[in-house]
Amino acid sequence: MGREQVFSCTVCGATQSKWSGRCESCGAWNTIVEEVPLATGPGKPLKRGSTLALTDLATAEAPPPRTEAGVAELDRVLGGGLVAASAILVGGDPGIGKSTLLLQAAARFARNGLKVIYVTGEESAGQVQMRAQRLGLTESPMKLAAHTNLRDILATLEAEQPQLAIIDSIQTMWLDTVESAPGSVSQVRAAAHELTSFAKRRGIAVVLVGHVTKEGAIAGPRVVEHMVDTVLYFEGDRGHQFRILRAVKNRFGPADEIGVFEMTGKGLVEVKNPSALFLSERGTPAPGSVVFAGIEGTRPILCEIQALVSPAAPGQTRRSVVGWDGGRLAMILAVLDARAGLSFAGLDVYLNVAGGLRITEPAADLAVAMALVSAQSQQALDSQTVVFGEISLSGALRPVSQTENRLKESQKLGFSTAILPTLAKRAAGSGLTLREKPDLATAVADQLGRT
Repeated sequence: MGREQVFSCTVCGATQSKWSGRCESCGAWNTIVEEVPLATGPGKPLKRGSTLALTDLATAEAPPPRTEAGVAELDRVLGGGLVAASAILVGGDPGIGKSTLLLQAAARFARNGLKVIYVTGEESAGQVQMRAQRLGLTESPMKLAAHTNLRDILATLEAEQPQLAIIDSIQTMWLDTVESAPGSVSQVRAAAHELTSFAKRRGIAVVLVGHVTKEGAIAGPRVVEHMVDTVLYFEGDRGHQFRILRAVKNRFGPADEIGVFEMTGKGLVEVKNPSALFLSERGTPAPGSVVFAGIEGTRPILCEIQALVSPAAPGQTRRSVVGWDGGRLAMILAVLDARAGLSFAGLDVYLNVAGGLRITEPAADLAVAMALVSAQSQQALDSQTVVFGEISLSGALRPVSQTENRLKESQKLGFSTAILPTLAKRAAGSGLTLREKPDLATAVADQLGRT
């Protein structure tokens, strides 16, 4: 009998028995491809399984030991250092610096005493050696290999027994037991499963590099993200020197933690004070420029939000957003119209987060609203003022978490005033003049000088 046909979505990995133009799981169009199912071998009678040993929740085991890389920003994102027998997935846009970051990290770990093997499937060994020479890493004791056959790679790791293995990238690996091309859903799923299982079985930390799609998600089936312990995204704009390593999943530390790096001719350099770096290019305050005091993971970060409002062509209004959620911008514009009496109809609206940073927390609502008000009225905010707060659909301002940390970071960087929602509990010792506002209408009226 012939094998049953299986069709998979290249975006979400969902399988179905027949081809269709649209994936029923994720809704993507023209992403269904035929896949050869994994070989199951000859049929054998099923044997009864063994019973499992069950335990309660109490344990005397100590937290897993960690090995620090010596790069504070990387160790912060990992949750304090590298954990043995863990699987880490690193994704990012092509050319953003993933290979550079991991080569530098591998060299640091090797200098700290770990046995490290770096396997590249996208470049030749000579290309990696040239990069190492440019970065000044040739004296590192790490080992290098250029190969794509996963069976040979696993045999090498089995023989060498390293403590850290870096696979660049998972989309180039192929397993000869899977009858499909490298980079397909089946190959990526099978390769990730083999490497993750090997890491758990042998106590080796494995780092997998993954490509991203045009939507910014890691390419391949989403099941790969569920297999690994940690998922990191390397973000940034090629037009800026800033690079951000963000943890979106971490079983051994806090998620949403970020590390900030600066791309230089000598590779990536960690940034110890990201707020000062993001605000370093801020010139004379202009209409539409607002400083937002945000929180990324456990760290307070100040950045500049820029807005521009201009007359639109008839019937062709445009909303352009960089570094923030476009749907959230539409909501803020609607609230400004309904609750504060400011209409942006017939106007083009452009919003940008300076420095290539991407903001996801709702605490940026008030900063965005004040930037829009400032841009429309052509009235600049005071250069020593920071803004943060969440806006509800009723127009009320809601307090946000870690207010005290935001105010302390603002004071440390020389700011003197904060515009924020009315506090239920006064933050002690902030040293800033607090302009508390109960709702958006009051904040807008104060900015525009209305009584």
